[in-house]
Amino acid sequence: MVLLSRSTLHHHHRHYRVPSSTKFVCLGPLYHPSSPFLPLQTLISNNDSYTYKKSIIVPTLSKETTKLAARALSTSAAATMVKAIRVHELGGPEVLKWEEVEIGEPKAGEIRVKNKAIGLNFIDVYYREGVYKAATIPFTPGMEAVGVVTSLGPGLTGRKVGDLVGYAGNPMGSYAEEQILPAEKVVPVPSTLDPVVAAAVILKGMTAQFLVRRCFKVEPEHTVLVHAAAGGVGSLLCQWANALGAIVIGTVSTKEKAAQAKDDGCHHVIMYKEEDFVTRVNEITSGKGVDVVYDSVGKDTFQGSLACLKIRGYMVSFGQSSGTPDPLPLSALAAKSLFLTRPTLMQYNLTREELLENSGELFAGITSGVLRVRVNRTYPLSQAAQAHAYLEGRKTSGSVVLIPDGIDQ
Repeated sequence: MVLLSRSTLHHHHRHYRVPSSTKFVCLGPLYHPSSPFLPLQTLISNNDSYTYKKSIIVPTLSKETTKLAARALSTSAAATMVKAIRVHELGGPEVLKWEEVEIGEPKAGEIRVKNKAIGLNFIDVYYREGVYKAATIPFTPGMEAVGVVTSLGPGLTGRKVGDLVGYAGNPMGSYAEEQILPAEKVVPVPSTLDPVVAAAVILKGMTAQFLVRRCFKVEPEHTVLVHAAAGGVGSLLCQWANALGAIVIGTVSTKEKAAQAKDDGCHHVIMYKEEDFVTRVNEITSGKGVDVVYDSVGKDTFQGSLACLKIRGYMVSFGQSSGTPDPLPLSALAAKSLFLTRPTLMQYNLTREELLENSGELFAGITSGVLRVRVNRTYPLSQAAQAHAYLEGRKTSGSVVLIPDGIDQ
């Protein structure tokens, strides 16, 4: 089949020689140099070919066929190629491949965004390894980005081209130069906020917000234990819990991270490689235990975290950087009537109202100076594999951000 449009005949081709079995699809009036809107007048059989002539009119095709052909041309014209990180098989950082992918135009309720900065999070590692299951393979990882709106879907209001927006959570796919997003999933980013800082904090900051404000509501005089206190989420948890009046205990691995945790509001810092954190928590609390443990480490700390809790304490397991914890019998919680939860950000931002309240509190905390965001390191997006290796080496304090290649910081 040959699809003919105005542009087809606009070039210097006046003859089209094709096999006699070929079908021609006419997409409305076609341009011809001698008559700007000349209907396609063509095609007299010449045995083994069709030759362009001006005196014969092509038979009219059905509306359905014409619509299908027009849609095919429209889709082809609208689609463009951008660079993205793709995962074709599960595994280590080496499975992250820098490739070209096709991106179309936004549909109703969608926007197209050109990313300026992309947050790196441990959840990206979980999907890459298969701990969490992606809907399809291959897939583009990434759950957090900040960028500029470049186009809007039909009839969309409340957004405009040029807006600085961010998102965290679903849909996955932020490791790309550009992406299509549901408009209801993005939040406005204050123009005073550096996109790199915003991308470093949206997912981690909204996670910290729901953990201390809704999952377990931290109040003055609560005693809180935060593992990985100098990490991206841990740093924000310490700052936020301190601002809410809690007594904050943090665990870290190095002296440098201990100094940062102190700076972030930890009243007590435990070097877990040098001392047993369960023993130290027991000493700090005079044997009473803590009201809540925020544990993103998982396997290495899970049992110890439970031991640190007071009666009716809350175990909030929100990550597993050291691996998935071993199965736990429910009877293990009975000794102190403990609460155990494994929350995710997406389940706490189910509605547009919850999303805007969460992000609004986060940005207010940053602009007021209550929360400080540390960007530990940036990598070009094409070097996402190196960034993952760095993150998994537990060398990070603060956040790591990916910058699309060619974007000036």
